[in-house]
Amino acid sequence: MLKVYSALAIAAVAGLLGGTALMVWTQQKNDRFAECRSATVAGGSGAIGGPFTLIDTNGKTVTDKEVLAKPSLVYFGYSFCPDVCPLDNARNAEAVDLLAEKGYDVTPVFITIDPARDTPAVVKEFTANLSPKMIGLTGTEEQIKAASKAYKTYFKKQDSGDQYYLMDHSTFTYLMLPGTGFADFFGRDDTAQQMADRTACFIDNS
Repeated sequence: MLKVYSALAIAAVAGLLGGTALMVWTQQKNDRFAECRSATVAGGSGAIGGPFTLIDTNGKTVTDKEVLAKPSLVYFGYSFCPDVCPLDNARNAEAVDLLAEKGYDVTPVFITIDPARDTPAVVKEFTANLSPKMIGLTGTEEQIKAASKAYKTYFKKQDSGDQYYLMDHSTFTYLMLPGTGFADFFGRDDTAQQMADRTACFIDNS
């Protein structure tokens, strides 16, 4: 009985954290990526992703078409995050390196959910410490909210009354493919090798 309650609790939390984790464990017919997927997203892959306008680490305004010009692993987080964001993005960077060893060119992308603290300079330092390939993006509050809404992510500021506040947020990494858009998502339990293997499969079948 405890296992049943645990499973229900996990499902409920996953639904709250981003709205994208409700999964249908069936493979759709005529899906050229069927062999690559571990699951499908309720609402279809078209429900995730969309146009965005953000600011890169050099202070330049960029769009999704420029940022996602090649296969990309997209993550929403913040630099002041004590553990989850650095660990997840380090794993994403490792997955990209594993893919590079096999000849696949994939870009890790970090989009902050904390534009008040994550200026272009702060994001630049954060991403540079993780991977020279990582693209870091910030923006106005409105721009960040729009991008988050497009990707069905969740975030909320914990109001501590000072500059040391934390952020509640979803922790999915999204695989985006040029011409296809959203292809798959990865959770915290996915290893760098698993991410690399599945990403390679999607690229091979795209």
